[in-house]
Amino acid sequence: MRNLLNFIIRYGTWFLFVFYVLLSFVLLFSHNSYHHSVYLSSANIISSSVNGTASEITGYFHLRSINESLQASNAMLENEVLNLRHQLAEYRTLLSDTAKNENYDTRFDFVSATVINNSVRHPRNYFSINRGAADGIKRGMGVVDQNGIIGIINVTGEHTSRVISLLNETQHFSVKIKGTQYIGSLSWKGGDPCIAYVEEVPRHAKFHAGDTIVTSGFSTTFPAEIPVGVVMNRVKGSDDNFFVLKVRLSSDFRALSTVRVINDEYKSEIDSLRNFDYNPGK
Repeated sequence: MRNLLNFIIRYGTWFLFVFYVLLSFVLLFSHNSYHHSVYLSSANIISSSVNGTASEITGYFHLRSINESLQASNAMLENEVLNLRHQLAEYRTLLSDTAKNENYDTRFDFVSATVINNSVRHPRNYFSINRGAADGIKRGMGVVDQNGIIGIINVTGEHTSRVISLLNETQHFSVKIKGTQYIGSLSWKGGDPCIAYVEEVPRHAKFHAGDTIVTSGFSTTFPAEIPVGVVMNRVKGSDDNFFVLKVRLSSDFRALSTVRVINDEYKSEIDSLRNFDYNPGK
C-alpha cells in the first residue's frame, strides 16, 4: 500500500495532466457539433478497419473447414449425378421391367478424406489420407478430387490409407476421348507432374487439341466420364498403328487437400465374375 501511495504522489502531476486532457476532449466533442461529427467519422473508420482486418484473419483460419464442407457437398452431388446416370441407362435398357428400376439401389458412394502427406518428385509417387478400414475404405477403390482422378487405394490401415498416385510410372488408367468410344491407356512418364500420355489410341480416332480425356468406365475403380485432363497434341509413339496423345492433367498434384474415395457397391461382384474361369468339362 505504501509503495502504491508513493507511486501516486510521485507521478501525481502526470495523472492530473492526463485527467485534464481527457476532460477537455470530452467537453470538446460533447458540446461542439463539428468536432463531434469528426470524432464519430474517425471512430467509424478506425472501427471498420479493425473489424475488417479481424474478419479477414478469422475467415482465413476457417478456409479449411469451409473447403471440407464444400468437398463433402460436391461428393454428395457427384454421387447423385453418377447414380442418376446409371438409372437412366437402366431405364433405357429395361423399360419393360419397371419393378426392378423402382427397387434400384444406388451403386456409387463417396467418402470424403483429407490428404495428410504427398509426393510428386519420385518415379513412383504415393500419398496418404485420413480414412481407413473403419471408414469402409478398401484396396482398389478410386480416389478423385474436385478436378478429376488422382489415384487408387493401395494399402489400408484402421484409420489411414496409402494411395498410389496417378503420378506413378507403374499405373495405367483406362480412358477415352470425351464424346467418342476411342479407348486408350493413360500413364505418367515422370518429370512434369502436370503432363501424362494416352497410348493405344487407334489411328482412325478423330481428336482436336483441347478435347477432354475422361475415364472409360471399363473398370470398377472409376465410373465413366470422370475428367482426367485435356489433349495438348499428338506425339510420336513406338507403334505406328496407334496415336499417343500428350495430356495436361486436370488435377494439381502439388496442392492436393480434400479428396473423395469412390465406393462401387458392385465392385466385388464384378471382380469375382472377371476372375471366374469357366471350364465346360467340369
